Amino acid sequence: MSIVYDSDQHRGLIWQAWLAEHAPDLPFYLWPETGDPQQVNYLVTWSVPDNLSERFPNLKVIFSVGAGADQFDYSRLPPGVRVVRMIEPGIAQSMTAYITFSVLALHREIPMYLRQQQKREWKKGRILPTETCRVGIMGLGTLGEAAALQLLSLGFRCSGWSRTPKSVSGVTCWSGDEELQPFLAESDILVCLLPLTSRTRGILNRDVFQQLPAGAGLIHAGRGQQLNHGDLLTALDSGQLSQAIVDVTDPEPLPEDHPFWAHPSLWLTPHIASETQPETSVRVLLENIRCHQRGAPIAGLVEPERGY
Repeated sequence: MSIVYDSDQHRGLIWQAWLAEHAPDLPFYLWPETGDPQQVNYLVTWSVPDNLSERFPNLKVIFSVGAGADQFDYSRLPPGVRVVRMIEPGIAQSMTAYITFSVLALHREIPMYLRQQQKREWKKGRILPTETCRVGIMGLGTLGEAAALQLLSLGFRCSGWSRTPKSVSGVTCWSGDEELQPFLAESDILVCLLPLTSRTRGILNRDVFQQLPAGAGLIHAGRGQQLNHGDLLTALDSGQLSQAIVDVTDPEPLPEDHPFWAHPSLWLTPHIASETQPETSVRVLLENIRCHQRGAPIAGLVEPERGY
């Protein structure tokens, strides 16, 4: 029984040293080393190699190195192989920090002040209490809930929307297609943290933007394929959206001539909102492997028919 790791080598070396100390019964190999392929039960990766069933005939579980698992083509996976996405404190903490920073920036109109600075303008705007700002979070999973609770602690009014009903203390929860419109109508700042599925692909489009209050802000840290670039530019140019902060795009990176780079009402960050932290994620990996060995529930187990 062994583990093969195919991702960032720096993180892999940290994991290898930690597991050698805390789980010496689990040999850990950094790709392209695999040890005896017959002994490989666990694969840690962001993308699945070709001929997986031939490479590792006794593979049991694929662990995604990130919070998402939509990058896998489930039709190519051998029958019975389960997929687990990474759920660990470091991802939630870094995403919460990014969302909190972004919401505060939009609420305090920091992008406007930056533009004024570039024009050498000294002009104060009105400072509004946080409770006057309604933040709507699309996606109330682990990351969305953590971000909502942090924003609540700062006084923001938070609501959330998900495909299935959720309950989060202090958060007004909406769900399903029929409740998307009222959720959007009450979102001065819209945050997207949805997983990528066939139903969320392209969801950030003209129809959604038009249902937001005029002058709303957008923070997108979900998946690049969820955003319609042309519709976002139109919404910004018309004033329907006042500002957007975008961390994920399709493709990544964007072409050098893409209008996002220079748009005055758009901040672009290079997919850095959240990242797996080596020291905490390896503990989660080992705990999940031990759960699998005992036949206990695994945190982050993906339901392929839902895509997350």
